[in-house]
Amino acid sequence: MRVPNSVVLPVGTHADCCQEEEVKEKRRDIMAKITAMLAERKSSLAHFIDNLESSEEPEFYVDQWERLKEMESCTLTILNLVAVNCTDHRDIKKLEATILEQVKNEELFPEVVRVLPPVYRQVEAAIIEIAQSEEMADHGMMDLQYLLSKLSQCEHLANLGRELLQDILRYLHRVGLLVWYEEIKHLESTVFLQPTFLITMFKLLVRYRLVQQLESIS
Repeated sequence: MRVPNSVVLPVGTHADCCQEEEVKEKRRDIMAKITAMLAERKSSLAHFIDNLESSEEPEFYVDQWERLKEMESCTLTILNLVAVNCTDHRDIKKLEATILEQVKNEELFPEVVRVLPPVYRQVEAAIIEIAQSEEMADHGMMDLQYLLSKLSQCEHLANLGRELLQDILRYLHRVGLLVWYEEIKHLESTVFLQPTFLITMFKLLVRYRLVQQLESIS
């Protein structure tokens, strides 16, 4: 919801636990809830923005107003939910085919037609090799300057500069190979070469209905 031009593919697992008609019903229900959630979010943002604009001293809330306007401008495309039976390899292949079909859609992903310079592929291959090496820690975190020095050790990347590397990291961040929070001051010098580690960590910290679960504890 906070990333510009996001595309989300909902995936429903455990389809083998439901009858075919139940799967269809649950799919309709989930998509309806997503639509309602997005509509509520849009309404809430508009309400907050209106409150700030109509306040007695709006100049004091310029930063909040700008953040809300930025969030309001973030478009979110929700694709049709795919129901899968994770124990059936055919369903996994079906999900894979659906993902590949969507990412090749130029309307959803205009960058898919972008022609990349060879150095982008060379850096990508080198980073994958570094991430899979035995010396790489499980958390996959690496200092940006150290990553540059490691890449520069490759014969064909000896002249790689920091500015070009940052451009390449932005691209690799967008396609999901790695994570680089350059807009966060405390994290701008750290590159996460193992995005799955972040997912695992977030799953421990961010949970559905966490507040309600905590409040239920006496």
